[in-house]
Amino acid sequence: MSDQVAERRGPGRPAQISRDKIVDAVSQADNVDTLTMRELAASLGVSHSALYRWIKNRDELFDLLSEVVVERILLRADAGDPEWRAWLTRLAWAMRDEFLALPGYATHLSRPHEHNAHSIDRVRGAVSAVLRRSGVTAEMAEHSWQIFMTCVVGWLAATENPLHLGTDAPRFDLFLDTLLRGLPARESSSDVR
Repeated sequence: MSDQVAERRGPGRPAQISRDKIVDAVSQADNVDTLTMRELAASLGVSHSALYRWIKNRDELFDLLSEVVVERILLRADAGDPEWRAWLTRLAWAMRDEFLALPGYATHLSRPHEHNAHSIDRVRGAVSAVLRRSGVTAEMAEHSWQIFMTCVVGWLAATENPLHLGTDAPRFDLFLDTLLRGLPARESSSDVR
């Protein structure tokens, strides 16, 4: 009789989904920007409806990705010298590694759309706090944040979608060094517009 019960029950408990498993599955996709919810469910080995119990749509998927990515990035940035330049360097390298591990993620972030405000605000607050501790005014810390984020995300999106500007692959270390030499933002000594 126990064999008959096992046949009726099916193959056992349904697969468990977690946010880390979702992020891992997304990282295996060719392009997160074009990944469908059905493709994601299939790669997780769950039904489409089971995935929708975790995330309702692509916007929620990107919110979940942003939360996990930001946690990982901030953890790496906070591990070391708190001096603003060293901290921003770690932050940028962590962004590079985490964003490029999710093909299409930087491209998605670089386009105008509604971002997960909570995740982005966590990075914004951390960057601002590091700069403020080094004596940068609140206004210039905000400008510095905008410049930093726009440049790094733009560079990463361009890396995912090569512009074919030359034969050599772009070097993140050179890009980052040049960017950081210009930060923090400051008022110009001359009013040239």
